[in-house]
Amino acid sequence: MTVPLSADARRLAEIAHEAGRIILDHYAEGAPARLKDDRSPVTAADEEAEALILERLAESWPDVPVIAEEAVAGGTIPKIGRRFFLVDPLDGTKEFLARNGEFTVNIALIEDGVPVLGMVLAPAKERLFLGDLTGAAPVAVEAAAPTDYPAHLDHARRLRARPAPKDGLIAVASRTHRDKKTEEYLARYPIKDFIAAGSSLKFCLIAAGEADIYPRHGRTMEWDTAAGHAVLAAAGGTLTGLDGEAFLYGKWNKGFANPFFVARGAA
Repeated sequence: MTVPLSADARRLAEIAHEAGRIILDHYAEGAPARLKDDRSPVTAADEEAEALILERLAESWPDVPVIAEEAVAGGTIPKIGRRFFLVDPLDGTKEFLARNGEFTVNIALIEDGVPVLGMVLAPAKERLFLGDLTGAAPVAVEAAAPTDYPAHLDHARRLRARPAPKDGLIAVASRTHRDKKTEEYLARYPIKDFIAAGSSLKFCLIAAGEADIYPRHGRTMEWDTAAGHAVLAAAGGTLTGLDGEAFLYGKWNKGFANPFFVARGAA
């Protein structure tokens, strides 16, 4: 049975796939990195993929502003309203440079502070995750995303986050940002296993029922989390502040920085 997906979701998949091909071309060539002002790495793959995404979003949604990581780093921050896009063209640049395949293209549509449509593409792994909360019922899917063809959305697999298993939780942790505070937080729970993963794939593993909890005590930005948040929410999971407070977007007065958070599966 074909999963019902909106035209907007399908268009975002096309844009993400096109950006993914640019990134994989650089991945094959071994793109060098330089450091931005915040000491994080950036490559030509980040910049060229973002330029493509910005161009395509402007074609399809000309009246919706876009907050994009590399543009913000360069000082370009458009005025936003109740509806805007968040874009991270290459989430997990360190994973890209380490050549482990755990990097993603993230595109999310925000309405009234909430991510209502999110696309996470892992081009090196040929996996695409989509969360759509714009229709009558939430839809979260995973589709194969081969590099030589747009994602097979008509054969997408529906995603459901799982309730906490009685025999213990599987925690997913950042491959490069795991810290003592995270270990202390997880010590409160019956953790039976850990999965290390990079980029926004951590949210998608919980959405797919492959993990149960992901706390984060380090710095993240809105474009790092919004697309994965949409996928997780559409699959029945949650992303909140550490004390359960709502996790919202559009915090321009805080430079679009996130508070610490925890992602969980279904209640």
